[in-house]
Amino acid sequence: MRSNQIILGRMWAKPVPPDVSEAQRRPQQDGPGGQTSHANRYSNPTEMRLVHKLDYRIMPILWVMYFLNILDRTALPQARLNTLEKDLHLNGDEYNTAVAVLFAGYLLMQVPSNMFLTRTNPSVYLPICMVAWAVVTACTALVKNYGGLLAACFCLGLAEAGYYPAALYLLSVFYTRKELTVRIAILYSGMVIATSCSGLIAAAVFATLDNTHNLAGWRWLYIIEGVVTLGISLVSFFLLPEDPAKTQWLNHEECEFAVSRIRHDTVGLKADSTIWEGFRQACSDPKTWLFCLMFNLNVSTCSFVNFFPTIVKSFEFRSSTTALLLTAPPYLLSALVSILLAWSSGHFNERTWHITAGLVLAVIGFVVSCSSMTTSARYASTFLYTIGAYSVTSIILAWIPATLSQTPEKKAVSISMINVLGNASYIYLAYLWPKKDSPRYFTGFSSMVAFAIGGIACVWVMRFWLVSLNRKLEGQDEGVQATYSY
Repeated sequence: MRSNQIILGRMWAKPVPPDVSEAQRRPQQDGPGGQTSHANRYSNPTEMRLVHKLDYRIMPILWVMYFLNILDRTALPQARLNTLEKDLHLNGDEYNTAVAVLFAGYLLMQVPSNMFLTRTNPSVYLPICMVAWAVVTACTALVKNYGGLLAACFCLGLAEAGYYPAALYLLSVFYTRKELTVRIAILYSGMVIATSCSGLIAAAVFATLDNTHNLAGWRWLYIIEGVVTLGISLVSFFLLPEDPAKTQWLNHEECEFAVSRIRHDTVGLKADSTIWEGFRQACSDPKTWLFCLMFNLNVSTCSFVNFFPTIVKSFEFRSSTTALLLTAPPYLLSALVSILLAWSSGHFNERTWHITAGLVLAVIGFVVSCSSMTTSARYASTFLYTIGAYSVTSIILAWIPATLSQTPEKKAVSISMINVLGNASYIYLAYLWPKKDSPRYFTGFSSMVAFAIGGIACVWVMRFWLVSLNRKLEGQDEGVQATYSY
């Protein structure tokens, strides 16, 4: 069985077949500062055909899986607008604690999961994770009290933990740096659209099934979402790829070319290592910790997501259904802007100014929201901070494997570590939005302003750091194939 578990680092050592020339298999050289000269153009039809094939075989199923991953996770804030708190006799901050417990479970499994991923088959591992969270989601409908809710939330976090960092890793071994930002943005749009659709789906379920067969609407919501997720998980077993050198729907030449182009696009490529050596490499690289802080501040800036329906309801709309429906437009627009901004970032191979622009827009939205009590201004501000905060996430996430990819093991551990320490903020951020702060939520929104400004500072520190490293690389070897992008 071990022989069947091909590791990307070892695949890179395979020879390239003679029918693929050096010019064909090597991406064009980066220009100054990591600027790729053909950011979204391909120098030969072989590469273009390969990328198109990867897109229509990988992206749709990964997107649907992530859409359902988020839909199941965001069922909790939607259920709160039904009778969840009343049925389970929740008081005070108990709902906030349930949110924190969900993310505690979510964080615990991410690093072990991605470490294990480099030694297993993604086309089997990811569907198994999906089956697990589908079952837990459906079973949440059975909880009777606060303790049961905490247990269900913790188990859901554990089950869902492996998917997203594993999906990012999978994309990073198939796509080059110039391609990865847009693909992560498309994947991330699954989260944004799921968050927007969750309110619409919940509104429909509550309006049509509430108290049907003596079950509250929120219980039906968990049952329906769990069953749908289970069905898609079974399909995904047959659609997900394994790795670039061992994917059944790629021919031999395509497999070798897929491996070769990633090898030439990696800065400071090293031989493959053990799982624990990859862990040591990730922990000993100071850039990992700066990315941890940067992503933590970005996630903190997005922490309004678990309270967004409640925030919108505080605008004094006539019903909970209206509030649920009005949560959708900001998320849908932010999904579109995220893809456009990611395309621009990939096209110009630029990170710093794109992230800065998004976070400045978010700051403006947060300031308006906590300084005005006019309903129209507050609702308009939701578009500003939703677009600003979410549009930069995919750019940051693509920047991580592009910078910390010297070995497959280091890349896998780095992605999961940064995701864990970033999402760890959800455990304490849940308490920045207490009921007593409604409707202004000054504590929450003012904290978001501070987080966004801190994120901007981290981005610029990383930029100056990578500029310095590029100068050293170019000074050591004038023929260096790849430099860091910023």
